Amino acid sequence: MNRYSACVLFARQSRVICSGGGSSSSGGRKTVIASISSGRKFSSFQRAQIQSARERRLRISDVGCQTRQYSSEGVDVQAGFGQPTYETRPHMLKEGELTPGITALEYHLRRMKLIEKLPVGSAAILVGNEIKYRSGAVFYEFHQNPDFFYLTGFNEPLAVAVIEKPVEDDYVFHMFVQPKDEKKELWEGPRTGTQGAIDVFNADEAGDIAHVRNFLDKIVKRANTIYIDLPSSASHVSTFFTPPAKRATTASSIVELMKAHSKKSHQIKPLGAIVESLRAVKSRSEFAVMREAGRISGRAITKAYGERFTKEADLSAYLDYAFKIGGCEKPGYVPVVAGGKNALGIHYTRNDDLLNDGEMVLIDAGGQYGGYSADISRAWPVNGKFTDVQRDLYQAVLNVEKACIKLCTPSHSLESIHRASVEYFAVELRNIGFNVSLHQLQAILYPHYVGHHLGLDVHDCPTVSRRIPLVPGNVITIEPGIYVPYGDERFPRQFWGIGIRIEDNVYVDDDGLPVVTSVEAAKEVVDVEAACQRLLEN
Repeated sequence: MNRYSACVLFARQSRVICSGGGSSSSGGRKTVIASISSGRKFSSFQRAQIQSARERRLRISDVGCQTRQYSSEGVDVQAGFGQPTYETRPHMLKEGELTPGITALEYHLRRMKLIEKLPVGSAAILVGNEIKYRSGAVFYEFHQNPDFFYLTGFNEPLAVAVIEKPVEDDYVFHMFVQPKDEKKELWEGPRTGTQGAIDVFNADEAGDIAHVRNFLDKIVKRANTIYIDLPSSASHVSTFFTPPAKRATTASSIVELMKAHSKKSHQIKPLGAIVESLRAVKSRSEFAVMREAGRISGRAITKAYGERFTKEADLSAYLDYAFKIGGCEKPGYVPVVAGGKNALGIHYTRNDDLLNDGEMVLIDAGGQYGGYSADISRAWPVNGKFTDVQRDLYQAVLNVEKACIKLCTPSHSLESIHRASVEYFAVELRNIGFNVSLHQLQAILYPHYVGHHLGLDVHDCPTVSRRIPLVPGNVITIEPGIYVPYGDERFPRQFWGIGIRIEDNVYVDDDGLPVVTSVEAAKEVVDVEAACQRLLEN
């Protein structure tokens, strides 16, 4: 067995794709042979490329299953890859997975679902993120473009993916990545490289990212329609202080390239909304990954109840530690850890104040697992025991949250759930002595929305309308909250300065029923107080 055999064996096992009546939702790929000669004109290069992609991707057996074939000259698994693989991190990934819980087959099926929404002759171009620097050579932790990650599983900087649809029911998958480089890898660690993009990530063709313009020149020239999301412009401040000569970006280059090939505005279309419509509906595998993120995060938060922290910073550090030690890669976002009146700031993230006896602390935090984030909010008394006033307001918020979770079905949309949450709050607050108008409730006490989609982004899929009904596979947050400002005589004085938000993550299952994925985070009053006394096992 040579040094490449382990990688080749993994690749072959990972890329088993069922056709015809198998598991592929695209209806199989036997139609490609017919469609390639069904009337559309192809250059000899295009025909060779389509044929090469088909032959690389498929070997159809008598039983209808197809296995991706690989050259014996694969990547050197001993040299490593730019991210975890089964060979290098078997404690993190199972055989066949490209990322935790998500197989190479699922990434292929995602690309198939994308091209079902694109016309023949189109190309979708996705630009991965780059490393951003704090100062000098000190960089921020890398985070991949979620659309790029969703369709490729590739989690290294400086990469471009192109998914061409030359014919119906098939695609050609290009990846342009950083090549292997012994000198740079000595400092920065292993890269997957161009051969790894083919052998591990299922690309049909791969090239050096340094030459991406040359590769894209050919692709753009032959495409009838280009789907791409150009980076948003910089802020007016940074633009003002940036000399014109230094403002050139990938976006300006690709725009020039498209103009050079006489692509009209109607031939250049945004891609993000199409990908987000796919991302909004999670597979069973994605649900399992998000359930794990919720389980780890929920247990960490429940354990935090009993630690009796005296500083917001200490509680924040504990959550970071507990998420990671529990199995998450990192926190999903910068957490809110807000003691006392700081909880009145909905996205307070300074986390540098004291936690005082007799006050409450509100946290909004979640770990990231397999690229998917949990998003959980809880509030509890710093000393572990609710006062009567704290309990009354907390129970009001909890009642609204539980009622809204029950509405997470295909009969409702996020918008209708939000409207219901306002109505529920009007009743709950009246029951504990508030006398407020709906305007005061929404403008002051409850100024944010009831929830949002959740997934690879914390605020996932923002282009998906809040007005459309939920569907099986959606994962959303439900997070009602009440924030009573100091000194406002319109509200009962005993509640001044208290901010409470309770947030869970909810999956709509195949039967259209809500499943809470963050259930390990205790929220009933009796359970919270028990956890504060370290009496609650989780």
